[in-house]
Amino acid sequence: MTSIRAVRAAAYRIPADLPEADGTLAWDATTLVVAEADAGDAVGLGWTYAPAAAASFAAGTLAGVVTGADPFDIPAVWTAMVRRVRNAGRSGVAGYAISAVDVALWDLKARLLGTPLVRLFGAARAEVPVYGSGGFTTYDDETTAAQLRHWVHGQGIPRVKIKIGESWGSEPARDLHRIALARRVIGDDAELYVDANGGYGAKQAVRLERRMRDHGVRWFEEPVSSDDLEGLRLVRSRSEADVAAGEYGGDLGYFTRMCEAGAVDCLQIDATRCGGYTGWFGAAAVAAGRHLPVSAHCAPNLHLPAAAATPNLRHIEWFHDHVRIETELFAGAADPAGGLARPRTDVPGHGLELRRDAAERHRVAPAG
Repeated sequence: MTSIRAVRAAAYRIPADLPEADGTLAWDATTLVVAEADAGDAVGLGWTYAPAAAASFAAGTLAGVVTGADPFDIPAVWTAMVRRVRNAGRSGVAGYAISAVDVALWDLKARLLGTPLVRLFGAARAEVPVYGSGGFTTYDDETTAAQLRHWVHGQGIPRVKIKIGESWGSEPARDLHRIALARRVIGDDAELYVDANGGYGAKQAVRLERRMRDHGVRWFEEPVSSDDLEGLRLVRSRSEADVAAGEYGGDLGYFTRMCEAGAVDCLQIDATRCGGYTGWFGAAAVAAGRHLPVSAHCAPNLHLPAAAATPNLRHIEWFHDHVRIETELFAGAADPAGGLARPRTDVPGHGLELRRDAAERHRVAPAG
């Protein structure tokens, strides 16, 4: 029997190209945690965006239950990882590490079978809709406009998102100014989305959504904290824009509570946080059972194969930071021209390979 021979992980810290912030957080770099799993003559690759501690957790705590397991029995390995982290907490660093390893295991299985990952899952579509995402609150008008023009007029992406809720909702006039700017730049035909990252109070978000209607905002992401299910439900009930949340979900209980509360029109799922591809399909099933579509949060190249295999998918987020990192550090990154991206079907697995020379100069945690 072929067994998993080794699990390795390393972290890489990549500086932002410009200072970035949303409604409730600012940052100048992003940390990528890469996990690899070996079996036979194949190596599976997975990753997450998480603190560097997730690399040590994957290569230490998780490797003990993954090494020696059958690479074809991913549900059993996933369950063993989840049970192993009971005292460490399922969400957060432990959950991110599980996610990266799970993605590596699915990639490994597909490579051992010599089949593209999307074929292993079973495709629901050949192409996946994307939306351009960035528009950070630290950007001036010129920078915001240039980014929006690149997506809509340069790449032909017909839907885009900017950050609002600046400084915990204390700058609503600037938020509305930037929304109006975005609409002028993209024209009338492209869809306009906004993301407050939980920066507003519920009644404040309701008032602002009414003013956003003049600019045709279609998607209002995290108008209030994703922990405030009553607030999300209130905004949703008063909003013409679709309300979305779920990116912080770490387990099926989280997604079930959000859906049962009637809090969202579209459930966001992040496979780099919720338990990898295994967690993704579980969350997508929870949403489907309540007739809700799902949208992938960030990590666009990682999500592509699973998104293409998900019947109730709405789109994936073509997030500026992660697109830049994945294009630089991975060979085989997708092209979103025309607003559609395509998973690899010409090679086994998800088709991405780590550019080790490019990654090495960013390394902050040694391989485990």
